[in-house]
Amino acid sequence: MNLEPQNNLLTNKIINQQDVPENDTPMSITEHLEELRQRTLFIFLFFLLAATFSFTQIKVIVAILQAPAVGIKFLQLAPGEYFFSSIKVAIYSGVVATTPFAVYQVILYILPGLTVRERKVILPILVSSILLFIIGGIFAYFILAPAALTFLISYGSDIVEPLWSFEQYFDFILLLLFSTGLAFEIPIVQLLLGVSGTLSSSQMIRAWRYIIIISTIAGAILTPSTDPVTQIIMSSAVLVLYFSGIVILLALKK
Repeated sequence: MNLEPQNNLLTNKIINQQDVPENDTPMSITEHLEELRQRTLFIFLFFLLAATFSFTQIKVIVAILQAPAVGIKFLQLAPGEYFFSSIKVAIYSGVVATTPFAVYQVILYILPGLTVRERKVILPILVSSILLFIIGGIFAYFILAPAALTFLISYGSDIVEPLWSFEQYFDFILLLLFSTGLAFEIPIVQLLLGVSGTLSSSQMIRAWRYIIIISTIAGAILTPSTDPVTQIIMSSAVLVLYFSGIVILLALKK
């Protein structure tokens, strides 16, 4: 008895089930927009709560952000500089705290319309993007910021006394944290390009010479300081992330 037609039929049935959303109940455009409005409202309310709580704990957050600048005395150079800088720090903290909740709401919104195959790709990418952004911020806080500040403080310390503006320092440290977090999303971009078929891993490998140049430029742009130490560390991190993305794509292909 030839079982090959039955096996092919079963295989096609499994594949078709993976390409069909689990929740195939149709929703009208009005219902979709209403759900989108509710989830956007939830995200906005969560952001307000997170930013308000951050503002009430601003002294703790400021102390954490000031920790890499060892031995630096901060000055308030304009009326209200500390107050407005505190608001800015609270807003940034609210955005960081809201990001995981926002991604969770996005997952809940798109989940019913995803097929099994799409869930296996999209959901891990969304979760990984949050983790990589957090890892990037930690990398900037513990490695990039101390390296940059050590260089800037030691350079000319025998001539000038380092007295820094409170607002300018926090603009520097917040920009460094966010830019590094965004730079750590490079493997996610590579995965999206690879999974969609836009670029293959072999094409990414062949472009390694250009990537070295691009990583050098990115290191200069993404780091708010102009010291070579921070730029070299940032460029090296971008290269490691790029080749890590290639390794992940090769592993997924196998």
